[in-house]
Amino acid sequence: MNRATPFGKIAGSALTTRQFGLLYAAMLVAAAGNTALQSVLPAIGRAIDVPDVWVALTFSTSAALWVWFAPIWARTADHKGRKPLILLGVGAGFTLSSLLCAVVLFMGLKGMIGPVLTFILFAIVRAFYGVFGCATPSATQAYLASKTRRTARVSALAGLTSSFSLGTIIGPALAPLFVLPFLGLSGPLFIFGSLGVLVFALVLTGLPNDLGKRGGHGAAMSYPSVASPPTGASVRAATSARMTTRLRWHDPRIKDWILAGVITNHAMAAVLTVMGFYVIDRLDLAPVGSEREIALVMMAGAAATLAAQWGIIPRLSLTPRLLVLIGSSLAAVGMVGTMMADTLYGIILGFALQHLGFGLVRPGFTGGASLAVPLNEQGGVAGIVTSANGIAFVAAPTLGVLIYGLELHLPFIAATILLLGVVGWGWKRL
Repeated sequence: MNRATPFGKIAGSALTTRQFGLLYAAMLVAAAGNTALQSVLPAIGRAIDVPDVWVALTFSTSAALWVWFAPIWARTADHKGRKPLILLGVGAGFTLSSLLCAVVLFMGLKGMIGPVLTFILFAIVRAFYGVFGCATPSATQAYLASKTRRTARVSALAGLTSSFSLGTIIGPALAPLFVLPFLGLSGPLFIFGSLGVLVFALVLTGLPNDLGKRGGHGAAMSYPSVASPPTGASVRAATSARMTTRLRWHDPRIKDWILAGVITNHAMAAVLTVMGFYVIDRLDLAPVGSEREIALVMMAGAAATLAAQWGIIPRLSLTPRLLVLIGSSLAAVGMVGTMMADTLYGIILGFALQHLGFGLVRPGFTGGASLAVPLNEQGGVAGIVTSANGIAFVAAPTLGVLIYGLELHLPFIAATILLLGVVGWGWKRL
């Protein structure tokens, strides 16, 4: 059985527990901070009195930049090393963006600047996350893949991906505690931004470079060799291939996996963006104070995702194809359950089932794409997967909020159709 959690050594990998933990922490702090922001931003938007669609547009702008820059940073990591790119994402992408967003929202909530200026400035500083934050997931995935055998890669990637799920428990769980008397709803951003500084320091001092000290493609390149190191000829061959090959989205080896990821991510992004508003409206809550109920829903979804990635995937050893098909089916059922729910308990159950499914889907298409290409193209495929995860947040949040304004069930209906479409199409193509 392949175990791939931050609490033990990964079978089939040259990564130490400490190294995996640092990769995990880099992903975890960003996930926690972003979901903390998602849990309080609907309340902030309503408190400042701006249209709901403005909230969605800020995420769309950042996501568009994420999609554009993720492959660029992935290619840069292949030449400069993955550690510098992880640091770039944690430092400039998450930490700086979070602290600047906190300052802007604090000023807006205190009435120092108007609602329009608040969200214009928020969109600008949030763009830092789109430009630089995407460097971390692509670099961490490539770092892990380069040190893990093919037979253990899906399980290992599921373990790393679970950092996002754990972060979406920690973020909403702690966000209400950080709504402090003076800082108010901007408090969680100040706190998580400060935690980003700590993680940056830990990665800087504790994670080894995956390239040699000479720079470029030296002899210390990372390979999944838990046995003998590569020969000089194999290093030169891998270097040559890496420098001349540029993986494309439409590459026939990966295009079906990426398409499955893009479609399912659009379903998830649209519903995730409206969930805070849905909880407020469905339960008839006041904006200030609603972050507690929103946090419970988000935490339930994240816990279900962890159950999939820490429990189901390592124990059942499902193929990437089955992970995508079963996960999409479960997520569709969860959409219907959430749509029909009219109590907090019912919403929690439906949202948890959605994310049990999504917890299977993401490692499925990520692992399928990674296994489809050789070692020297792991940086390229990691960049494309990172873009595929981000592209859903370009249009889906705004579209989700727009159709939510027409009828609050429409985003769930649209997501269900997309997910069932993946099941029917994927049965033949994957």
